Amino acid sequence: MNTEIKLPEKVSHILKTLHNAGYEAYAVGGCVRDSLMGRTPDDWDITTSAKPEETKRLFDRTIDTGIEHGTVTVMMDHEGFEVTTYRIDGEYTDSRHPKEVSFTSNLIEDLKRRDFTINAMAYNETDGLVDEFDGIGDLREKKICCVGIAEERFGEDALRMMRAVRFAAQLGFEIEEQTSDAIRKLAPSLRAISAERIHTELVKLLVSQNPQMICTAAQLGIIKTVMPELDEVLPDFSIMETEEREKTEKELEALKLYPNEKSIRLAAVLQILGKNGQESAVKAKNILRRLKFDNDTIQKTTHLIRFHDLVIEPDKAEIRKIIYRTGEDLFPMLLQFRRVNQEVAKYRTSDYSEEKIIECQRIEQLYEEIVKDGDCLSLKTLAVTGKDLILAGMKPGKDLGICLEKMLLDVLEHPDHNTREYLLYSVQR
Repeated sequence: MNTEIKLPEKVSHILKTLHNAGYEAYAVGGCVRDSLMGRTPDDWDITTSAKPEETKRLFDRTIDTGIEHGTVTVMMDHEGFEVTTYRIDGEYTDSRHPKEVSFTSNLIEDLKRRDFTINAMAYNETDGLVDEFDGIGDLREKKICCVGIAEERFGEDALRMMRAVRFAAQLGFEIEEQTSDAIRKLAPSLRAISAERIHTELVKLLVSQNPQMICTAAQLGIIKTVMPELDEVLPDFSIMETEEREKTEKELEALKLYPNEKSIRLAAVLQILGKNGQESAVKAKNILRRLKFDNDTIQKTTHLIRFHDLVIEPDKAEIRKIIYRTGEDLFPMLLQFRRVNQEVAKYRTSDYSEEKIIECQRIEQLYEEIVKDGDCLSLKTLAVTGKDLILAGMKPGKDLGICLEKMLLDVLEHPDHNTREYLLYSVQR
């Protein structure tokens, strides 16, 4: 693996500015890891021996984004780069935050406090790669390993346990044994972590290239702590025979077949919570609310789960009615979800049916025709409005809404009835 990194021009400029002023400075963390792997970093973080006020004096535009922790954002042509002073974290008392932070002039002391070896590498164009903890070796071996003693790193910030599984899922790595053992021991301390931080890591795991590692999180005790309802229904590999385990692993591998969208991936995992779609949706809603997901994600996810086992006949009139019932925005997502559910069923031989796959394809074809024809699918595209009915002599109130609903049901059955003339005439009959 090549250890030389081509730094972006703006990053190089920041490093040289700090160097020329007599300070040490390096690109550090995830940007170094991703560059060594041939990936494009999302952002570039810089660590330096300069104190925050010294950094601010060297650049025209800076923002105090975390100055109490030594972080200043340097703005370069509307692009921000976080520049953080080497620091040593004080004692952690809540599995989340250090009681205090002190600055240091030693890069290695700063790298010691980081979570995993692959995130504890630094680089500049003068010194090359600084890799005190053999992060490059762990990149080559594709493993997630804590810096120093795993129990200490997880004791400092319990969320690092979820980050370990998430990085493994994103990078296609394995978690080394001592790190795994520490997670099993300390997983209950995740209860001290905020719901928002938990759900952020959960989503990153599920939309990764290896969402099946949700089961790794379960085997390490993480899911039992953050989503006990799901833990109860996930498979326990420790009690399975070899043949059953292999079949279950294939089924879980198929999670990656679902579109890489958080509501779909969440629904794919949480649909197993109950005996049917309705029961699973109720349980899923409780979990998502507890983890502080936004209302849009909760609604999409629970609707997908609720309707995933809905019987849809390959008939345009029936499809239009179901679109109205599920919502125009959700229905195409529901079709994707149901089709992959059928494809995944091949790993559960008793549930798989080639005819169901063909039926899904037929329903998708009919849906495309409905959209192409511009059929009315909701009150928004009905040819008459409540105002039209009032002008025609109907009084405002409940009966008016019932009338519009009746018109829409007629139009869903017979799209050619969606004309102002026909609908107003139907009221007068």
